[in-house]
Amino acid sequence: MPSDFPIVVLDSGAGGLSVLKKIHELMPNEELIYMADSYFAPYGPRSERVIKNRCFENMGFVELQNAKALVLACNTATAAAVKELREAFDIPIIGMEPAVKPAADLTRTGVIGVLATEGTLDSEKFMDLQSLFRDRVEIITKACPGLVDEIERIELDRGEIVKLVTEYTEVFLERGGDTLVLGCTHYALITDIISEIVGPEVVVVDTGMAVAKELKRRLQAEELNSDSKVKGRVSFFTSGNVEDQQIVLSRNWQEEIFVLHYLNFLLTV
Repeated sequence: MPSDFPIVVLDSGAGGLSVLKKIHELMPNEELIYMADSYFAPYGPRSERVIKNRCFENMGFVELQNAKALVLACNTATAAAVKELREAFDIPIIGMEPAVKPAADLTRTGVIGVLATEGTLDSEKFMDLQSLFRDRVEIITKACPGLVDEIERIELDRGEIVKLVTEYTEVFLERGGDTLVLGCTHYALITDIISEIVGPEVVVVDTGMAVAKELKRRLQAEELNSDSKVKGRVSFFTSGNVEDQQIVLSRNWQEEIFVLHYLNFLLTV
């Protein structure tokens, strides 16, 4: 496989941009394609079967792009489908995992929190991960219904986001938690708000850079790193309303971008 083929980053919406930024920062010469499955967002409340089927449907676009690697930049999708995707497709597939291990190493009070979607927290994959650290730290998990929807709004309602984050971190703070894991890539887009609410004594942990480093390691191991000397192109696609996603993705990418509809793209090839 040629090393100049692109890397695809897939999420249910804008959340994976928090990972895409780290990849672009670490490997600026790689060509990147972002897929926002906004029509089906959010993934969190959906069943594992539905999410898994949707991931396989999206692989049609990934294959058409001749992708050399896929980053499944969604904790919920990773929990539901990464194992089967790796068995079915012969490219490196990098998934997400809430940063419980780093949090367990960082905590001083022995109390860590994990904010995530229902789909992630209820998954067998997360339960197995959690069980590895229960004897070392107290882990306070909290599903955050509605938070992804607020982050995905065309007009951001900061007041509503503050209200939700305050509610979802209340028990964690009451129990003396000092390390908070963002177990959904969407939440990393509002790290500034979360940090304001939990205060400077709490370390907020997300996995964007760790995923970027793992992707780089895998590409090096398989000799798939781009040898281009110029900055790589970053392209953006959505399955949702293009006009709406132009606004949402541009806001979270922090510059004006051009968004295409990838389902229409599939129908025209």
